[in-house]
Amino acid sequence: MSTLEVNTINPQSGTTITIGGSGDTVTLGSGATQSGFGGVNTPAFEAKMSGNQSVSNNADTKVQFNTENFDTDGYYDHSTNYRFTPLVSGKYFIYASVYLDSGTNSQFENGDVSIRLNGSTVKQELKVMANSYIKGMSISTYKILDLNGTSDYVEVYARCFDNVGNPTFLAGTYPIFGGYKIIE
Repeated sequence: MSTLEVNTINPQSGTTITIGGSGDTVTLGSGATQSGFGGVNTPAFEAKMSGNQSVSNNADTKVQFNTENFDTDGYYDHSTNYRFTPLVSGKYFIYASVYLDSGTNSQFENGDVSIRLNGSTVKQELKVMANSYIKGMSISTYKILDLNGTSDYVEVYARCFDNVGNPTFLAGTYPIFGGYKIIE
């Protein structure tokens, strides 16, 4: 085996350099880093609720994820619209989880959590308690979306139905809304 030691490799003509051939494996040495290829999973964000959100019974309501865990590019609005509007086009993995609570033991009947793209539901997860009631539950959903990088936005809505009519979206560890660009 021979060692080639250089600081820069430039193509003799054109803009392409080929290292190895079909079926070859190119390995970076221990501690070596790469740049300019491979891609990154940004923009990315994750937000949570800083406090409980009181909602009307059986009303489709935007969940107010108002505290950012992280926001790599500042594309999540955590204070007004509670929406993600990335300015980079591509495929995104979007996820959400909301804890629906009836406020009273054994009153929760059903609920749903939905991901909306530009105001329209693109994914909805529904939980129904058939012939039994509980105090509350966490509902999660996820979706891969093509976002245009200019005007597309993503939001989370939820609905809770209980037989006494005083539901809440509970804050804590589990309610989150996040997403990241998928390397293509």
